[in-house]
Amino acid sequence: MSKKLVLQLPDQPGTHPVKISDTVACGGKDLWIIAGPCAVESEEQLTAVAQTLQKNQVQSIRGGAFKPRTSPYSFQGMGEEGLKLLNKMKDQYGLTVVTEVMSETQIPLMMEYADVMQVGSRNMHNFNLLKALGEIRKPVLLKRGLAATIDEFLWAAEYVLAGGNDQLILCERGIRSFDTITRNVLDLGGVSVLKHTTHCPVVVDPSHAAGRRDIVADLAKAAVGVGADGLMIEIHPSPDDSVSDADQALSFDSFTKLMDSLRPLAEAMGRHLGTEQRTSAVKTA
Repeated sequence: MSKKLVLQLPDQPGTHPVKISDTVACGGKDLWIIAGPCAVESEEQLTAVAQTLQKNQVQSIRGGAFKPRTSPYSFQGMGEEGLKLLNKMKDQYGLTVVTEVMSETQIPLMMEYADVMQVGSRNMHNFNLLKALGEIRKPVLLKRGLAATIDEFLWAAEYVLAGGNDQLILCERGIRSFDTITRNVLDLGGVSVLKHTTHCPVVVDPSHAAGRRDIVADLAKAAVGVGADGLMIEIHPSPDDSVSDADQALSFDSFTKLMDSLRPLAEAMGRHLGTEQRTSAVKTA
């Protein structure tokens, strides 16, 4: 086997920042914060979320328009209408959009609406999708599979990079274990390994790792402390009423408290949290 491109550092050692828009990048001095509901449910829901993100100087909104669900009878998402709502929030509140792509046939549609295409944990081994994403020139956020080793994760990343798309961001979201006290086990050691051995930015999804909102903040702080380049956090106007992943979604108040608590930690780690530093973030990219 040839050496992985994901392990080949660019001219300057360290993380190679990924430019998401003219004002947002992942992997520089700024922590990239992505927040929003698991699924797009309505314009009212997204508007409330977008307003909260703007108040907290968050760069990106997340929300699933197409949802991979364990049960075929669960809510599967709003489809293109959900993408249009996300784009409306982008236009009105200056947010970049992160949303999940589930198959290669959805890529042309996603190209119209998404700033970052997320590959969910279930699709980490969807090689046809990864190959297709390697042929585009748009940022890809690749989530680690629920039972994937770090090496398997890196080979999945290689499918995207080998196609010529170097705008790749890795995401640790927890791996399945024998213990059910949390939804998954957040592999902070894995985050550290990825930061030391690859040039790709690494973000952490503490919401899916926890599966319970009471420890999301603790895991988020730990992720920043170990050197993660960003966080993906689920929030909802009324968490208990969320159509998907209700137990792990934070309320707006809890999210604001988390952001406030992250600022001094980010500064201690030599990072910035918030939109004031966007220009410098893009310059590093």
